[in-house]
Amino acid sequence: MNSQTLNYPRRYALRLAALALAASIASCATPPARVSNTPASDQTASALPLVNALRAKNGLPPLKIDAAASNAAAYQARRMADAGKMEHLIGIGDDFGKRVKASGVKLPAAENIAEGQRDVNAAVTAWINSPKHLHNMLGKYDGLGVALSSSPSSGGKPYWSMVLSSD
Repeated sequence: MNSQTLNYPRRYALRLAALALAASIASCATPPARVSNTPASDQTASALPLVNALRAKNGLPPLKIDAAASNAAAYQARRMADAGKMEHLIGIGDDFGKRVKASGVKLPAAENIAEGQRDVNAAVTAWINSPKHLHNMLGKYDGLGVALSSSPSSGGKPYWSMVLSSD
């Protein structure tokens, strides 16, 4: 027997172990984040003048309230409050495009999120002071939805979501 013949069972066993690991990971898909009855308040009407003033200063047309974007923002704010973490993607397989599209938001779209701000002025100011969030607010969008949620499970911390949508 040569050394290559002796290594065959070991390589075969390693390949089987790798396949078993891949299969177990694939079957371990985390279900989508469950949204409880945690309330979310629509803050779009309060945020809209602030965002439109910013857009006007930059020579951009105003946004309008988009009910689908408001629903998508409320959904995301509740998800973050329930999870107790500020993240765009919560759970394996989460997909921003699919999530907002399921709410009826027209793509392209963008999402800004924040945590801890006690009012809409503070949330919008935080987004203005963040280059990526500012870029989204100055983007080629037509609609806006903003929501706030907090949950006792996350210590009552406020979680904010803004969804910018297209016509």
